[in-house]
Amino acid sequence: MAKVTDQMEEIVKPVIEELGFKLFDIEFVKEGKSWFLRIYVDRPGGGITIEDCVLVSEHISETVDQLETDPIPQAYYLEVSSPGAERPLKDAADVQAAIGEWVFLSFYQAVDGQKNIQGRLKAVEDDEYVIETKDKTRLKEVSVSKTNVSLIRLAIEF
Repeated sequence: MAKVTDQMEEIVKPVIEELGFKLFDIEFVKEGKSWFLRIYVDRPGGGITIEDCVLVSEHISETVDQLETDPIPQAYYLEVSSPGAERPLKDAADVQAAIGEWVFLSFYQAVDGQKNIQGRLKAVEDDEYVIETKDKTRLKEVSVSKTNVSLIRLAIEF
């Protein structure tokens, strides 16, 4: 379904950006008997509200309705939402923007006996992430090779 998501990205990205939002991701998935086109949007520098999602959904629907040929031939549901508070950091720009934020990292191979850690992203260097973690009552910095990170996402600090 990559072709559908690529086509839809070309169509919806300009609409989303014109409204002042950023396209985060697109999914086209079948769940049960129904197809869903899920479009995740965010606002540069801040969150997104339900009203924002409704606005984006309405504009995308209008844009797709005006096309001569719908790129998705079967019936589907359009869902527009926020990527969430614990969204994955998909590219270098996302990671760079998350410096100073609380993050969760999962590893291919254990680091200091752990398969994942949470902490504050202090720095992003050429080949590693520097994370400040809590070790009981003290803080320590851990450097993790980028090639060993299977997932990096924002996390909620407790």
